[in-house]
Amino acid sequence: MQVNYNEGMLDGRRSPRYRSLAHAHISNVLGGECILKNISITGCCVECTEATDVQSDAEYQLKIKPERESHIGSFELQVDCKWVRGDNASAEVGFGIVASPKGKKFQRYVDYLAYNHSHL
Repeated sequence: MQVNYNEGMLDGRRSPRYRSLAHAHISNVLGGECILKNISITGCCVECTEATDVQSDAEYQLKIKPERESHIGSFELQVDCKWVRGDNASAEVGFGIVASPKGKKFQRYVDYLAYNHSHL
């Protein structure tokens, strides 16, 4: 898979991923401060400043706090961990999105990122 950060999305996926600067919190998991690195309607990637104890194939609640400029409030996603990469200093976690209890905020946020991507 080739990463193309100039375009703001990752190639080779069912749904385009859009780069994000939102804050993220994985419920009941240690991992320092986390940033939502990218997101689509089917999955996302979170980058944490410390090692994390997220387990592959386990489900988590992921709280997203979008960047202030989006004017979109916080929302939660139910996610399934697909992979974890990292060391003792940091971690990157890939999630599949299982459900979005407040789907309108989630969809608005993905639409906001898609719109910003299309106007680069």
